[in-house]
Amino acid sequence: MIEQAKSPQRLQVTLAVSGAFHHFDLARELEARGFLKAIYSTFPWTRLKREGVSREFVHIFPWIHTPLVVLGSRFKLPDNLGRSLSGMVPRTLDAWVARTMPDCDVYIAISGSGVSSGRRAQSRGVKYVCDRGSSHIRYQDKILREEFERWGAHRIVCDPRIFAREEAEYEQADAITVPSEFARRSFVEMGVQAEKLHRIPYGVRLDRFLPVSQPAIDHFDILFVGQVGLRKGVPYLLQAFRQLNHPHKRLRFVGAVQPELANLLPQLPTEGVEFLGSLPQDKLPAIMSSSHVMVLPSIEEGLALVQAQSMACGCPLISSYNTGGEDLFTDGVEGFLVPIRSPEAIAIRLQELADDPQLQQYMSRAHLNVSIKWEDGMNMERLGLNF
Repeated sequence: MIEQAKSPQRLQVTLAVSGAFHHFDLARELEARGFLKAIYSTFPWTRLKREGVSREFVHIFPWIHTPLVVLGSRFKLPDNLGRSLSGMVPRTLDAWVARTMPDCDVYIAISGSGVSSGRRAQSRGVKYVCDRGSSHIRYQDKILREEFERWGAHRIVCDPRIFAREEAEYEQADAITVPSEFARRSFVEMGVQAEKLHRIPYGVRLDRFLPVSQPAIDHFDILFVGQVGLRKGVPYLLQAFRQLNHPHKRLRFVGAVQPELANLLPQLPTEGVEFLGSLPQDKLPAIMSSSHVMVLPSIEEGLALVQAQSMACGCPLISSYNTGGEDLFTDGVEGFLVPIRSPEAIAIRLQELADDPQLQQYMSRAHLNVSIKWEDGMNMERLGLNF
């Protein structure tokens, strides 16, 4: 915890993030302990006020991100326009923070948003932390490009300038934080020095996620929560579900169906499958609590927050190794870890749970015995930042 840092005075931390992500959870905990100086965001206050951070600490620059979200929800933007506007969000955030950053001791910026502001912070003697929520950007691009090619799906090519921008941040930062061992391994594989990397897993807000119901005893409910697309390994879950032998099985997807998957669905097995669309976060505990298992077979991500949320609701997990699941639970205790792109491995584990209600209940109880909570804040000693 930050209180353990060897500093004669209370540290002051400034954060910058496009949107909210986990940064507002960190900011809330920093504020509670007197360490928060400011947090910058591209969301409007009407969206951010529910995050629990006092308005005096929140600086907003919503003039590009908010219109982009609204337009994207109502119209299909041309690819070039969407890419151009999306690229402006982190760049304008970066420039704005560089101009207006208050005096502080540590500056934490989400990756893609810290080129100018990180340099500005360091010029003032401030430690700059690049926070990357996924795998290394080039590793991410490679594995997703392979996946889309595997399914013959169209994928928008990433602008080379984005790669250059992020990799400049990786090089410049005093430290890089990642949420999982999978993400850390990807950076090492891409040549980043291991000692610069610091793994800090996410947690869950136990005041919002807790068991509120029980799974039914007369059927077997499988849940998926997240963007319903190729990155999340959805085709492999559909194939595994088809292999599951159970008289009353159901697979429910919560999340928006991505365009590339919508084009593939006619070729995939969907009998017994329900697509519920996106649900408000306050609706998730009920559906998680009432499911026998949640499956997240992602090809790549840093650490899926829905895993910890599911655990807090007592719902067992089947996750791929590329979800960060290994940082949250023990294989065979609170759930199962499986390789990516393996419907057979998923089907075997689903069948085990469907055939053995006691195993499902054991894993559910194991979840509830695990103490999962949001990080109290960045541990500065753990980051190797000596104050």
